[in-house]
Amino acid sequence: MTLHNTQQWFESSLGQYLIAHEQQFFDQVVADIFGYNAVQLGWPQFDFLRLNRMPFHFSLGFEQQASLRAAPSFLPIQSNSIDLAILPHTLEFNANPHQILREVYRILIPEGHVVISGFNPMSLWGVCHYLKSTRRKFPWNGDFIGLHRLKDWLKLLDFETAGGRLGCYVPPFKQEKWRRRFHFMEAAGDRWWPISGGVYFLHAIKHMHGMRIIKPEWKHCPDAKKKMVAATQKLNEISLDERSAQQRNRKPDLKEP
Repeated sequence: MTLHNTQQWFESSLGQYLIAHEQQFFDQVVADIFGYNAVQLGWPQFDFLRLNRMPFHFSLGFEQQASLRAAPSFLPIQSNSIDLAILPHTLEFNANPHQILREVYRILIPEGHVVISGFNPMSLWGVCHYLKSTRRKFPWNGDFIGLHRLKDWLKLLDFETAGGRLGCYVPPFKQEKWRRRFHFMEAAGDRWWPISGGVYFLHAIKHMHGMRIIKPEWKHCPDAKKKMVAATQKLNEISLDERSAQQRNRKPDLKEP
């Protein structure tokens, strides 16, 4: 599907419904993440970093609105230089999502943050991915990644999950009047069917294992104790011998008659 058709879907009623939920979540999460540099990989036409207070943030992609034209699988960004990276549906619309995650891990500083959104295949939104009439249309033509599967990928890269949620419980009706009729599902989704949200959001932190110098426990080393005791005894014996020799060589004091 061309970028023009993709933009048309975002301008539709269903697309606006999705963007409103995504914008709300990203605004809430990125506002509390601090640092110096932040990057948005994908969907640069939407500023999901608008409430982030870092001094420098930019977007990356092939769209005209992107600050940097590049592929997310090979980022022209210095290693250990980014404090925050957000991926709005970036993994499911690229051929190699594993490589993208590896690149994100590379550019993030230790304890850097990554926030990911994706379509939940175990939902009413995910059903459209398998229907013959819709699976070739955006966004149902993406390779939807399950939430547990994504968590396993992040765990292998030493990312630690810091939070997340699901949203868009209303079925993906094109007409707004039908979504209004099923709006009650949005309010009850987190309580009654929390795993069936149409979109999931995941917040993870990069961890790096450092080295710690292991020092010997001298107090519990019997050989060290023996050597120290023997050396002390030897020094005491030498000092006693020297004192005896000095007393023998000392001349007697002459007394006047």
